[in-house]
Amino acid sequence: MFTGIIESLGRLKKMETEQTNVHFTFESSFTNELKIDQSLAHNGTCLTVVAIQGDEYVVTAIDETLKRTNLGELKVGDEVNLERCMQMNGRLDGHIVQGHVDAVGVCKDVITHDGSTEFVFSYDYDEVTVAKGSITVNGVSLTVVQSEKNLFSVHVIPFTIEHTNFKNINKGQPVNLEFDIIGKYVKRILDKG
Repeated sequence: MFTGIIESLGRLKKMETEQTNVHFTFESSFTNELKIDQSLAHNGTCLTVVAIQGDEYVVTAIDETLKRTNLGELKVGDEVNLERCMQMNGRLDGHIVQGHVDAVGVCKDVITHDGSTEFVFSYDYDEVTVAKGSITVNGVSLTVVQSEKNLFSVHVIPFTIEHTNFKNINKGQPVNLEFDIIGKYVKRILDKG
């Protein structure tokens, strides 16, 4: 389980394909603190650390993960948002995030405001967002500002842009979306009723 509060950025150093799997080698500021078999969210996608050497570590994404996320579109040198799993004795600063990406959305617009930047995203998936509800974009816990069918916006403060890969998000770019877990359960119950 995660909170959507990004700890650091990781830089992709190498990609190796094995059958339909891709082994990603990343470099991060906290690689020396990682352990084999540890869960680590990459742009909001929970992956397991399978190897560590020096300041680099390896995670493996299976075909299903590559189809449901933007990880398959990464290139060597790209940055990803990193978050280690939540400690049970800590504060939940973001919201409950599972690290299970629901869909890939697309950035439709980036609008600079006085003090924040608005990002507008669209998605082709049967989930809903609500104004003032939670959404995870590339692993970042955010509050929905505007909400329409298959479209929502968030406002991001300068600190978040500087310390995440939001600084690299432009119009047309794919992002990983994890919809609010409570909202997903409510929607499923109502759909069955």
